[in-house]
Amino acid sequence: MGTISNFFIRLFKDKKKDKPWLDYYSRKERTIKFTKKSIYDYMVSEVGNDLDYTVLNYFGNKISYNDFFKQINTCARALREFGVKEKDVVTICLPNMPEAIYIFYAINKIGAVADIIHPLSSREQLKFYLNESASRYLFLVDFDYEKMKDVIPETLVYKTILVSPKESMPIGLNIGYTLTRSIKTKRPSLKDSAYMSYKEFMSYGNSNLREYHAEIDCNDLALILHSGGTTGTPKGIMISNYSFNAMAQQSAVNVIDVRPRDKIVTVLPIFHGFGLGICIHTPICLKVETILMPEYDANRFYKIWKKDKPHVILGVPTLWEGMMSNKRFDDVDMSQLKYIISGGDYLSVQAETKINNFLHKHGAKVNILKGYGMTESVAATAYTFPGTNEPGSIGIPMVGNNYKICNPETMEEVPFGEEGEICVNGPTLMMGYLNNEEETNKVIKIDEDGKRWLHTGDVGYISPNGIVYFTSRIKRMILVSGFNVYPSIIEKAILKHPAVNKVCVVGIPHPYKIHVPKAFIVLKKDVELTSKIKKEIKDICEEELDVYSIPKEFEFRDSLPITLYNKVNYKLLEDEEKLKYEKTKNMGV
Repeated sequence: MGTISNFFIRLFKDKKKDKPWLDYYSRKERTIKFTKKSIYDYMVSEVGNDLDYTVLNYFGNKISYNDFFKQINTCARALREFGVKEKDVVTICLPNMPEAIYIFYAINKIGAVADIIHPLSSREQLKFYLNESASRYLFLVDFDYEKMKDVIPETLVYKTILVSPKESMPIGLNIGYTLTRSIKTKRPSLKDSAYMSYKEFMSYGNSNLREYHAEIDCNDLALILHSGGTTGTPKGIMISNYSFNAMAQQSAVNVIDVRPRDKIVTVLPIFHGFGLGICIHTPICLKVETILMPEYDANRFYKIWKKDKPHVILGVPTLWEGMMSNKRFDDVDMSQLKYIISGGDYLSVQAETKINNFLHKHGAKVNILKGYGMTESVAATAYTFPGTNEPGSIGIPMVGNNYKICNPETMEEVPFGEEGEICVNGPTLMMGYLNNEEETNKVIKIDEDGKRWLHTGDVGYISPNGIVYFTSRIKRMILVSGFNVYPSIIEKAILKHPAVNKVCVVGIPHPYKIHVPKAFIVLKKDVELTSKIKKEIKDICEEELDVYSIPKEFEFRDSLPITLYNKVNYKLLEDEEKLKYEKTKNMGV
C-alpha cells in the first residue's frame, strides 16, 4: 500500500513540476469540479434563497433577485408564446441594461441559443451576423431601428422587439431620456407586424402562466459571440453551457475576498466575453450587486464611485486613463476597493505603476490585477492575484487551465523562459467557429493525448515559477479601447472605392484609447484626390465598419513602403507614427 501511495505522491509532484503554477493554488482549488448544469440553473442554484439581495443597479433603480427571476420567467414564457423552441437562435443587440440580462437567461432557460452582437455594428456587419446564425428573433435597441430597417428584410428574422434603454430607468430619468433622446428616435409604423415594443412582448408572458424549463445538456450550445478570431475574418464563436459556467467558477476562485452584497461596476459591454462572462454572470452568481453602465460616461462613473463605493471594478486600460485624467476623482476615497482588474489589452509596466500610485494616493490598499484571454476561451485564461502579480506579467493559468508555449513554425513545445506562441487548454475553450470548420481547425489543435489546445496568435513565455508573460502578437490586430480591430477588414472596405489602388491600415498611438486605426491610401494612376473622393471613402467606412474600426485619420500618398518580399511594410508605417507621436508629446502638443 505504501509503495502505491508513494507512486501517486511522486506523480503529483512531477505534475506540479511541469505546471509550477499549481503551487499557488490550494488542494481544494486544484481539484475544482466544474458544474454540468445549464447557465440558468447554475445561476439559480448559486443564488439560493437570498432573493431579497440586490442583483442589478440601473441608474439607481435597484432590482432584487426576486424581481429578477420574475422578469426572466415572464420573458421565457413570452419567447415560448412566440414559438421559440430549443436550439433556436435569438439575437440580442442591446447595450448593458437589465432587459438584455433578463433575455439572456430566459433564452437559456428554454434551451434556445443567445446570439449577442454589438449595437454599434455597421449595417453590413449586423446583416452578416444575423444571416450567419440564421436567427429568427431579434431584440434590437430602439435607436438602431433606422439603421436596420432596410437590412432586416434581407435576413431570416421575422420578429423584431424594440427595446429602449429607458425601460428600467427611475421615473425622473425615464422622462428626461424621453425628452432628450427617445423623442428623436424613429420607430416603425404601428401597422408593421414585423416589430413590437418590449412592453408588448412581455405582455404575452404575463398572459401565459405556464412555466417552461428545458432539460439541457451541459455541452449544448448556449451562446454565440462575435470576433475576428486570430485571422481577422468575422466569426461566430460557439460557447457551451459548460464552458461559460466554468469561467464563472474559475473567476470566483480568483476573487476569493468578494462577499455577497459587495458591489461591482460593469462598464464592459455584454457582447464582449469579458463583459458578459466576468462582469455579469460571475457577480450575479456570487450575489454581488452589479451596477450597470450602458455606455461610459465620465460624470456618471465619478458619481458611482462617490455614492456607491464599489468593491470591484473591471475594465480596459483606457478606462484607467480616463479615471486618472478626471480631476473630479481628486476627492474620491477608494479605501473600500477589494479588486481592480485590467483586461482586454496589454497593460505596460509604466501604466501599471502609474495606476497603483493613483490607487494608493486615494486610499486603496490593493494593486491593479491583470487578466489575459480571448473570446475563443469565453474571457480570461490567466489572471494575477497576490503572489503572482509580477509587474508586466499576465499572471498564472486559472484553475483547470493548462498553458504551453510552442514554436509557431513547428508547433513543438519550448522550455520555460523561452518565447513562443501562447497555447491554452481548459474547460472554457469554445466549441468552434460557427459554420466554419476550416478556421476552427486552424486555431484548435488536438495533441496526442486528445487534448484540445487553443493557439492564440500571441507571443509570450512562462517563467520557471509558472508566471506567464505576454510579449507581442503574431496576428496583425489593433486593440482600440479593448476591442479587437483588424486592419484587413478596414482595408477590404476602403478598396471597394473605385479610385483606390492600395491601402494599408495601422494602429497609431492615442492618449487614452491607446491605439486607433489610421489608413494610408494610394489612389489609382491619373486619379486626382478631391474632397468628394475623401468623403466617399469615409462614407464607405461608416457604412461597413463598426465605430471602433473607422480610421481616425486618412493619409493619401503616392506610394507605400515595400518589404524585400514586395509586401507593404506596415511595420515601418507604425514606427513612423510612433516617432511622430513621441515628438508631439515631448513638445506638449
